[in-house]
Amino acid sequence: MPAETSHATGDSYEGQGAGAGAGGGGLRRVARVVLLDPRDRILLLHGHEPDDPADDWWFTPGGGVEGDETREQAALRELAEETGITEVELGPVLWRRTCSFPFAGRRWDQDEWYYLARTTRTATGATALTELERRSVTGARWWTCPELARARETVYPTRLAELLRTLLDEGPPAGPVTLDTEIV
Repeated sequence: MPAETSHATGDSYEGQGAGAGAGGGGLRRVARVVLLDPRDRILLLHGHEPDDPADDWWFTPGGGVEGDETREQAALRELAEETGITEVELGPVLWRRTCSFPFAGRRWDQDEWYYLARTTRTATGATALTELERRSVTGARWWTCPELARARETVYPTRLAELLRTLLDEGPPAGPVTLDTEIV
């Protein structure tokens, strides 16, 4: 079964190693971006297990916090590296989630924060993928909420279509919503 959204952010895995959620040292701190365009489409990346392209999924841009950067800084850095998009308005934390999944021969335990962001730029192009990301991320796509709700592909977090619909209908929550823990 495919792993969690974050498994395609190889730079942070390589940089943090086994001490940050890969079997020792607690939860890896992760910042993710729910990036919406002017038409309220969400940008998702397409990834797969490095050695098994058939084991694939869609996920939000983002990755691990590096050094002493804040989660906000990590969200913006990861977005730029994975999509080339730097012209964004970073909004509030929408959701928080703990997850655990296998990826690239290891188990990852993560504390993920999902930030809302808006952009008018829809052209994407990765600018700084690591070797692991080059082997496991195959592209990006803008999804409408109805397309996401009808998707037969695996998408993480698993309730993303429902969460996006609520966000579009009601606006951002007053404070971060804690999502169910996902263990794959």
